[in-house]
Amino acid sequence: MAAGINNKGKMQITELDFDDIKSNLKTYLKGQTEFTDYDFEGSSINILLDTLSYNTHYNAFLANMLANEMFLDTSQKRNSVTSHAKSLGYIPTSVKAPVAYLKVRVNDAKTPNIVMDEGHTFSSTVNGITYNFVNTEERIIQAESGIYEFGSESGIPVYEGTWATTSITVDSANVDQRFVIPNKNVDISTMIVQVQTSSGDTTTTNYLPSESMIDIKKNTKAYFLQEAVDEKWEIYFGDDILGKALSDGNIVIMKYVVTNGVEANGIGTFVSSETISGYHDISVTTVSSSSGGDVGENNESIKHNAPFNYAAQQRAVTSKDYEAIISNLYPNIESISVWGGEYDDPPVYGKVFISIRPKIGTKLTTSTKLAIIEALDDYKVASITPVILDPETIRIIPNISFKYNHTITGKSKDDLSALISKTLVSWSDNNLEKHESIFRYSKFVSLIDAVDTSILSNITTIRMSKTYRPTIDTKTQYVIAFNNSIFNPLHKLTNDGKGLNPIGVIYSTGFKYVGDNRVYYLEDDGVGTVKAYYVTNSNKVYKSESVGKVDYSIGTIVLFSENIASVENYDGAIQHEIRITAVPNSNDVIPVRNQVLELDNYNISVSGEADSIASGTSDGASQYTTASSFR
Repeated sequence: MAAGINNKGKMQITELDFDDIKSNLKTYLKGQTEFTDYDFEGSSINILLDTLSYNTHYNAFLANMLANEMFLDTSQKRNSVTSHAKSLGYIPTSVKAPVAYLKVRVNDAKTPNIVMDEGHTFSSTVNGITYNFVNTEERIIQAESGIYEFGSESGIPVYEGTWATTSITVDSANVDQRFVIPNKNVDISTMIVQVQTSSGDTTTTNYLPSESMIDIKKNTKAYFLQEAVDEKWEIYFGDDILGKALSDGNIVIMKYVVTNGVEANGIGTFVSSETISGYHDISVTTVSSSSGGDVGENNESIKHNAPFNYAAQQRAVTSKDYEAIISNLYPNIESISVWGGEYDDPPVYGKVFISIRPKIGTKLTTSTKLAIIEALDDYKVASITPVILDPETIRIIPNISFKYNHTITGKSKDDLSALISKTLVSWSDNNLEKHESIFRYSKFVSLIDAVDTSILSNITTIRMSKTYRPTIDTKTQYVIAFNNSIFNPLHKLTNDGKGLNPIGVIYSTGFKYVGDNRVYYLEDDGVGTVKAYYVTNSNKVYKSESVGKVDYSIGTIVLFSENIASVENYDGAIQHEIRITAVPNSNDVIPVRNQVLELDNYNISVSGEADSIASGTSDGASQYTTASSFR
C-alpha cells in the first residue's frame, strides 16, 4: 500500500523514520479539501510539518528504547540489566581482588600469644608501583615449638587493596534511607557486615549474606545484596518475616576491600608493612602468588549467566548447572568445561569433572581449586564428587605457503608473511584458547587469503603437538591423548623399489635416558610402533626394542616404562617437558573435555612467492610451481 492516505481515508502510521513520517503527513493533508492547492515545500506549513515529524519521531524512538529496557535480552542501561537479573535471583559479580597466600613468622615474639589485626597490611613493589595486601580478619596464635607462625599449614589469604569501613545509623523516620557502599571497586566477597546495638552499646552481631531463601527465617540474621546506581553496591535487611529487621539506633557497619583488580595479579614477594603485637622481626613466605583479580561483570555476561543461574535453582545437577554456579563463585574464568564421569575415558562413575582456564594464567592454583570444591558442597548432589582438572593444551602448527600478485601491492613477501603471522596470532587469541573452541580449517585458510588483496591463494598443512613432563630418574609409563585421529600412514605408501614402506607422522623433541649421554628422539614406524633413535654422522640409530605404541584411530600414544634423565631445550628456551608432534587425520581439530587449542606462535611457518601468471609472464605457466598439499 502506498504511503499516505489509503482508500478509506486513513493515514499510514507504520513508518517511524523522520522522512516517512513527514511524507505521510503531507499526503494526508493533500487529501483534505482545505489544503488542496497548498505548496507544502515552499510555505510556512513546511516548518510546522518538520516540528510535527520530529516530535513523532522522538516519541517513537523513546517508545522503542523504553520497550527495549523492559526485557533482559534487549536492555542496554546497566540499571535495567541488573534489575532484570535480580528478578531471576542473580547477583552480578563484583570486581575481584587478587588474593595471595602467605606464611607469616614473627621471630622476636615473646608473649604467650600474638594477634594479627584485621586490616594488617603487607606490601609489594612491582615496576615502581607499590601494592598493598590486607588481612581481613583478626588472627590469634600461640607458639608451636617456640615458633610463632600464621598460616603454618597452607598460608593465610591476603587481598590486594585497602581495608575500608562504612557505618550508617538506622533511622526509620527516613523513608529514603539506603545502605549503599560509597566506593565503586569493592570486592563484595570480602565484605563483613555487623550490626552494633547503638552508639551507647557497642555489642555487635555479625550478619551473613543470604544465598538461599530456603534457610531464611524471621529471626535469621542475614542481609541481602544488590547492585545500586553507578555500579555501587547496596545491602538491605529483613522485615521480621524473611530475615530479622533492624531497629532505630542500630549502627550498620560494612567492612570491605577496595581493590585495583587485575593490576596486582602475579605478585609473589611481600613484606609486612606494620608490626604484629608490637614485634618488628617478621618473615613472610609466599605459599602462592596473587591471582584471581578481575574486573566486574559486564552487561553481556549478566545477560548470558542470569538465565542459566535461574535454571540451576541453587543446585548442581547438570553440567550447565555446574557452569553457572562456578561462574558465580569464581568469576575469573576465561572458559569452563564440565562433563560427567560417564563421559570420561575410561568412565568414572560418581564424579563430575571440571576444567577451568582462568583469565590470568593457564591453570588454577591448588588453593583456588580447593576453595571452589568446598564452595560446591552447598550445591552438589551428596553422592557426586567434583574433580577439577587443569586444561591440556594442543598446539596447532601451520605450515603456510602463499602466492601473491606483486604488481598490485607495495608489500614484499616478507611484509606479507609478517602480516599473516600477526593476523593469525590475533585470530588464535579471539577464536581459540577456550574450551570447546574448534580449529576450523576452511575458516583458517580463508582468513589467510583475506589478509591482503594481493594474496591470491595459499596451501596450508597443519600438525598438532602436546607436551608431557617426564618423571626424572624413574621408570614411568606415559599416555599422550590427542583425542583426534592421527593420520594413518598405511593410507599413504611409497615404493622404494623394495616394497611398500609406511611413512611415520609422529616426532618428538630430544631427551636423554638414564645412563646414556646421547640425545634421543621418538618417531613412529607408520604401523603403530614408537621407536627411539639418536643421530650419529647424520644417520639415525634406533634402539632395538620399541618404546611405545600408537592407536591412530583415537589419537593416543602410549610410551612404555621410560627412564628419562633429562630434557633437551627447544624453541629458544629452557624446557622441562618433551613435545610430541603428530599429523592429524582431519584438518579440523576438536578440543575434547579439558583440552584447549591454540596456535603455536613460535613455530608458525609462512613463506610466499610471487605468482608468475598473475604478474603477466609469457612462459605459458611452464615454470609455475605449487607447494605440496601432502600431510
